[in-house]
Amino acid sequence: MITSKQNALIKEIRALADKKFRDRLGVFVIEGIKPVKEALELGISIREIVCTEKGLGYLADFSGRTELVTDEVFKYISEEITPQGVLAVAFKPENALSAPRGNCLLLDGVSDPANVGAVIRTAAAAGYNDIYMTNECADPYSQKAVRASMSGVFRVRIMRACASDILNVINLPVWVADMGGESVYSAKNNGNFCLVIGSEGHGASKEVRERADFTVSIPMENGVESLNAAVSAGILMYS
Repeated sequence: MITSKQNALIKEIRALADKKFRDRLGVFVIEGIKPVKEALELGISIREIVCTEKGLGYLADFSGRTELVTDEVFKYISEEITPQGVLAVAFKPENALSAPRGNCLLLDGVSDPANVGAVIRTAAAAGYNDIYMTNECADPYSQKAVRASMSGVFRVRIMRACASDILNVINLPVWVADMGGESVYSAKNNGNFCLVIGSEGHGASKEVRERADFTVSIPMENGVESLNAAVSAGILMYS
């Protein structure tokens, strides 16, 4: 059992809070009983599971590497207010940039990891299985984004690149969410398309706007000028 916060594995897991370390090692952290179980059920490649003695009881079906830690050490590596004692270090999926296989989503500079995770959760539910993200977006494999996605990151194909490279592979009409666009309730869609959600503060980038075939908006009343990016994405994906 690991009892020291100075243990090499424990220090590494703490370092995975930083995107540069996640990218360097090609792994990310999944915390919580339900998310870890779902990752296993969906075939996510797990490097190891770290858990307390109590947490170990929830993982009877896992036959891979398991490291036991004390409750104190687990609290040290946890980002949860009330840790459940189960955490997995998983390999990040490697998805080569390729054309979409149906309706797809392009996140263009969405910078809040909670928004990124919430959008991914809704996209998975709505059947938007291909999600493209520009390099300016928050990392979908940060713990905050993974948690907000409610296992959505395990269910969709996420591809990250610069906007120009993404646009080169998208072979569908591009619909950009924009306050000046046509109401989503009157817009006509006759097939698959790519929905673009821009950054929280500035919307879609100039490069992506110039590629747009259509701009679409959500009607609002009572003087409300904008909606949260994740809320907007959900309304548009289901409209």
